Amino acid sequence: MPRKAKLHRKTNETDITVDLNLDGSGSNYTHETGVGFFDHMLDHVARHGRFDLKIKADGDYHIDDHHTVEDVGITLGQALDKALGDKKGIERYGFASTPMDESLARVSVDLAGRAALVFAVDFPSKKIGTFETQLVREFLNALTANAKFACHIEVPHGENDHHIAEAIFKALGRALRQAVAVTGKDVPSTKGSL
Repeated sequence: MPRKAKLHRKTNETDITVDLNLDGSGSNYTHETGVGFFDHMLDHVARHGRFDLKIKADGDYHIDDHHTVEDVGITLGQALDKALGDKKGIERYGFASTPMDESLARVSVDLAGRAALVFAVDFPSKKIGTFETQLVREFLNALTANAKFACHIEVPHGENDHHIAEAIFKALGRALRQAVAVTGKDVPSTKGSL
């Protein structure tokens, strides 16, 4: 059974469509959120997660990028949760330690059906170009809350904000790829459900 989900979310602030295939190739992705740096980061999640992922968003950019980035996180999280279905056979846990030049990001995920975000990251600056670095955490908060998974992120060292963010998103894609992989037949839990 294909592990896919297509969702549309429209509010007074944003209009977002997400099309996700967990069993993709990592080469079939397009991201048009209206926030260039964010599109670049989403490309890394798809590429390194080997997902087919298409995201189209229109937001209230005249205010700022916050609503768009957060609402993409909400919609992508809901799509991930839907695509996982009953989670039978998935690996459940995933971990990646990803360097990007002088920066290193470590991401651990547990697709247990309970949301938690631990974000041990310090960005040296408030912005990467026009993109506010605090939006990285906002996106991840929305993603984990709506996909219902635990995500621990730490950056033990890094100097360049772009490199730090890129290492995080690459590691997130790789950790999710590991966690969604089907390696068995049963739900990986002593409870019998996730």
